[in-house]
Amino acid sequence: MITSKSDIHGVKPVPGESLRKLFPFFTEGPGGCYLDSAATTQKPLVVLNALRHALVHTNANVHRGAYRLSAEASEQYDLTRTKIASLIGARSPSSIVFVRGATEAINLVAAGSDSLWSSGDTILLSLLEHHSNIVPWQMLAKRRGLNVAFADIREDGSLDVDDFRSKVRTLKPKLVAITQLANSLGTVPPLAELVALAKDAGAQVLVDGAQGITHLGVHVEDLGCDYYVFSGHKMYGPTGIGVLYGRPERLEKLYPLMGGGDMISFVSTDGFGLAEVPQRFEAGTPAFPEAIALGTAADFLSGFSRKAILDHEQALLESALEMLRGEPGVTPYGPATRGGHQAAVISFSIDRVHPHDFATIADTHNVQVRAGNHCAMPTLRRLGVQATVRLSFGLYSTKGDLQAVSQAIKEARRLFSA
Repeated sequence: MITSKSDIHGVKPVPGESLRKLFPFFTEGPGGCYLDSAATTQKPLVVLNALRHALVHTNANVHRGAYRLSAEASEQYDLTRTKIASLIGARSPSSIVFVRGATEAINLVAAGSDSLWSSGDTILLSLLEHHSNIVPWQMLAKRRGLNVAFADIREDGSLDVDDFRSKVRTLKPKLVAITQLANSLGTVPPLAELVALAKDAGAQVLVDGAQGITHLGVHVEDLGCDYYVFSGHKMYGPTGIGVLYGRPERLEKLYPLMGGGDMISFVSTDGFGLAEVPQRFEAGTPAFPEAIALGTAADFLSGFSRKAILDHEQALLESALEMLRGEPGVTPYGPATRGGHQAAVISFSIDRVHPHDFATIADTHNVQVRAGNHCAMPTLRRLGVQATVRLSFGLYSTKGDLQAVSQAIKEARRLFSA
């Protein structure tokens, strides 16, 4: 499928400056040095056009209308399910559930598995997790009398695999929930090893792929996880749409998070019957235009060589680390600072400059960065900091963006020097 103008002859496009012409944010919008892609990515024109086309030409509720327009919308909606299954290496489209995002997907698994737990069971997380992969499990633990444990991280922000292995062996968790790529530090845990350790101990495994789907990719069947979750808006797709992948035997045992239309096989005054998986988890009118555009985003992302994405972002990461080390009073964080594995994200602090103040100063240079705890308070507290500045890269990020960051750092140091 043709996913961009640079792909018309079967040549995969290359990330970087030339790619910005495919993103209206840079050609028509505010543009600038957008370095907050871990929060949300900018959208290519093909995705925006797909969303508009769905709203204008196939705007009819899916799986309900006995007329052509509804049938076309339903066909496109279900086609995205097939595209997503292909993107992540799932065996069947029926293992793909559309949700609002990774957060809802994790909550669906946590709430939907409520009856499968016994008091005293353990859930194992890590100190790298986003709050959305912590709080739903803590809520479940409070309801069901469960234990929530955390695998430690090292001083450089890498996962302590020895501690993970020890806790899997001694605590015998019923479920392990782990990030593929930490949004706060860019840490990349050895996922295949962790999944294998957990499965050998009899645990189910949920992988938070909110960052990993875009930067690392995944093949869920080869990985062997039970669940994999991600959000569309972090992979160049629309907001309000995301994916829960579940192994069929796992999804069959989950209870729906919501009840309503289209998730039932029948309804009477005495009760109801559940529709088949995955339909039973998609109550009400779904975000079908966004789902259709998500399929286009999957096509767009698949149009790039995975190696090209990794090479591009690794070069940016190395340049960012070199730049930050050259700035007096700046402390970078993450495994790459000590030669470890890190991807797409780097965080730092500046002496005497609060991250929020720096973000305001950077904004005057038309540089957009994230400042704060990045919904990862346990991670930052383990490293002894309350907040950091975060740079996160996308296909459109360039070394010119880093030069602008350097200028903003110099100005911040000048303004706050005493």
